[in-house]
Amino acid sequence: MKFLLYHAREDELVAVKEWMKDHPDVQVDTNDVPLTEETVELANGYDGIVIQQHIPVDSPKIYQRLHAFGIKQLTLRITGYEIIDLKLAAENHLVVTNVPAYSPRSVSELVLAHVMKLVRHLGITQAREAHHDFTWGGLEANEIHNLTIGIIGAGKIGSAVARIFKALGSTVIAADPIHRPELGDTLTYTDHETVYKTADIVTMHTPLTDETHHMIDKHVFKMMKPSAFFINASRGPVVVADDLVDALETGEIAGAGIDTIEGDSQIFSQNWSNKNLNNPPLEKLLTMPNVSVSPHVGFYTDAAVANMVEIALDDALTIVKGGTSRHQVTE
Repeated sequence: MKFLLYHAREDELVAVKEWMKDHPDVQVDTNDVPLTEETVELANGYDGIVIQQHIPVDSPKIYQRLHAFGIKQLTLRITGYEIIDLKLAAENHLVVTNVPAYSPRSVSELVLAHVMKLVRHLGITQAREAHHDFTWGGLEANEIHNLTIGIIGAGKIGSAVARIFKALGSTVIAADPIHRPELGDTLTYTDHETVYKTADIVTMHTPLTDETHHMIDKHVFKMMKPSAFFINASRGPVVVADDLVDALETGEIAGAGIDTIEGDSQIFSQNWSNKNLNNPPLEKLLTMPNVSVSPHVGFYTDAAVANMVEIALDDALTIVKGGTSRHQVTE
């Protein structure tokens, strides 16, 4: 049996080799290109494929060719599956799976890092220190245990965020239609508006859907406290980037931590030294000392990378052998 991993990173190869040790009857080959119309022919001769990319798989030809090759599945080794046309996949008898929970701690710990940097004004401090300014004005900080953390989307990752801040003594509130009894007194469920209006930290952990696309806009930022910080470690397009910049420039919010922004699939993970990013909101955010930016690395820990590869290959094997994966996604 042969699988092909598209767009494999160097750091994933260790996990691939470890998986093959436990599955000696499966050969896993890799390449460094995304799945596109131009590269779909590389899948010919394989029993299954696994992809990880931000480029949309939106061409009917891709799905048709995969079906013609006898491939039965399209396995993602990431959480977000908005890049897949589920209708085209179904029409071509391709079972789509994702990795919904590779390591919730990985993203939640990055959220904590952004929050600590913002709350303690470290970006502002570093900007001053670059000019040998070591004054204290404006640097008096809150303590985390005195803050209210507001979570939009308390699924696996949002729940991990809740547990971390609860352990630090914060009050945690969340807006999510699904209430998880296993969280106990870790958080209090409420509505979106209450989170926006009362939280000192508003952190996003929603999937990208038609309902969540641009859900955070100028109207939401106007509801937030001027002392509040906004964190997005979910999907870039859930936020209107220009509205975020405006909210920061006008002082409607105090700062932001950004691990993802609309259009980042063309920028993050690449070296853009001395080049125009062609993303004005991101370029502006990078100049603001009260903004903490990371290049979509919330998932990027050793444990998470290993889990993503292992879970994805397990799913591909299950489907190719005629089984059913619990990670299947449908329209």
